[in-house]
Amino acid sequence: MGFLKLQNVTKIYNNRYVLKDINISVKKGEIYALIGPSGAGKSTLLRIIDLLEKPSSGEVEFEGVKTGLLNEEGIVKLRRKMVLLSQKVVLFNMSVFGNVAYGLNLRKINYKIVKEKVNEVLNRVKMLEYAEQNALLLSGGEAQRIALARSIVLEPELLLLDEPTANLDPTNVALIENIIRELNAKHKTTIIIATHNMLQAKRLGDKVGFILNGELVEEGPPGQLFNQPIDERTKAFIDGTMIY
Repeated sequence: MGFLKLQNVTKIYNNRYVLKDINISVKKGEIYALIGPSGAGKSTLLRIIDLLEKPSSGEVEFEGVKTGLLNEEGIVKLRRKMVLLSQKVVLFNMSVFGNVAYGLNLRKINYKIVKEKVNEVLNRVKMLEYAEQNALLLSGGEAQRIALARSIVLEPELLLLDEPTANLDPTNVALIENIIRELNAKHKTTIIIATHNMLQAKRLGDKVGFILNGELVEEGPPGQLFNQPIDERTKAFIDGTMIY
C-alpha cells in the first residue's frame, strides 16, 4: 500500500486543462520536489492533494483511502493528517506564540501541552525570542518561518509546501531548508515541495517531477533528472532555453 498516489488526476477550469492525467506516487518519508514555470499547475496540484479542491476526474489515494469516496466528515479527518503552507503568508494580528498555537487551540489541546509544543517549534525555527512580539511586525523571512512553525507544530504526516522560500534572502532560505531536512530526517514527515528554485529541488528532493502546461513531463531522482533528462522539454527548462 502506497502512502500517496495520484491516478490520472485532471482538473479543468472554464474548459481549459489546468492539470491533465497526472500520475504520481510518493512514498512515506520521501521528499518530492515539483518544478515548473509559473502557471504550470503546481499550486492546483497541491490544493487537490490537500483536499481543498476536487479533481475533475482521476483519483487521489492517501494511505490506501480513495479520497473521492469520502464524505465531509471523512475529508476533515484525513485533512488533519496534512498541512498546506501556501505561497502567500497570512499571519494573524496577535503574538508570534498565538499564531503558532492557533491550530492546536482549535483542536482543544491542553494549554500546558500547547505551550511546550509551541516553544519547542519556535526554538527549532530560531524564533523563540520573538514569542511575545506581534506577528505583523516581522520581516518577510521571519514571517515565513512562523508560518512554517504554525504548520509543523501540528505534526502532520504530509507537509505540502508551495514556494516556501520565494523572495527570501539566502540566510532565510538556508534556515528553512535546514528545518525541512530536519523535519524529514527526525520525524519521517513526507514532504511535497513546489519550487521555482531548481537548485533547491536538487538539494532537497529524493524525487523530482517536472510539470509543464498541466502535464507531468518527467520525474526521477534529482541526479538523473537534472543531469540526464529524458524529455527535450525538461532539458530546455533546466538549461533555461525554454520559451513559455
